[in-house]
Amino acid sequence: MDQSVMASIVRLKAAAARPAGDLGALRQAIRKLEAGALEDAFGMVPFGVPGLDAALGGGLARGALHEIAATRESDIPAATGFGLALAFLAGSEQADRAAQRAVIWIAEDMALTESGLPYGPGLDAHGLPPERLITVAVAHSRDVLWAMEEALRSSAVGVVIGEVRGARLDLVATRRLTLAAAGHGALGLMLRAAPDPEASAAATRWIVGAAPSVLAHGPGPPRVHAQLTRNRRGHLGSWTLEWNADHERFTTHSQPVPAASVHRPARAAVA
Repeated sequence: MDQSVMASIVRLKAAAARPAGDLGALRQAIRKLEAGALEDAFGMVPFGVPGLDAALGGGLARGALHEIAATRESDIPAATGFGLALAFLAGSEQADRAAQRAVIWIAEDMALTESGLPYGPGLDAHGLPPERLITVAVAHSRDVLWAMEEALRSSAVGVVIGEVRGARLDLVATRRLTLAAAGHGALGLMLRAAPDPEASAAATRWIVGAAPSVLAHGPGPPRVHAQLTRNRRGHLGSWTLEWNADHERFTTHSQPVPAASVHRPARAAVA
């Protein structure tokens, strides 16, 4: 990290520690952070899909918070898989220190009861070794936010995934998480059970649902429809993405392959 970025982070933390009456410096520092001035210092997490990466200015910004919401409750597995793929991509560059840093998954007890714990073979399918993932169970959504903030502040953590159900996040909460992520360039992912229209300091907001398999019969590679509904860099859009486990990257396909027609000869006419 260059000295100018480090100085910006120090000034931002110092402003946050000042009395409540002196808010001008804090507001100015937050606006600078939300404008993406600090994100470029930590690089990007590219999807490997040219059109999508171009819309994001090179990829998903490190040192920032990103929101992922399921289209509906039944699409939570699709949104989860999308988040896991991003966690893998964030540490896939071996030259990056994040490759050796842990991935923290924080969820409410109720969420784990309803959806279960991450499954080892499923993690492997997304390129994420199970031993690199640390799971944390908490009682309430406010505990998820607290644990996320503490984890994002740790230099030993590369990605933090926080899963909340039903809770509405205010702007202050997402600003705190954004500031925490900027400290060491961690990737913060907020996983939601449904879209939230509230204002947010997140760099991007995604709505993710399951997409039809590319195979006509039987299960194919995981596919999701990802809609980018908030992007501080400006461009929005939607993409159908397929996770390629062999090449460990996202690819795109236009439409599912239709089933082969079955030849059914006409029945002989009855005299």
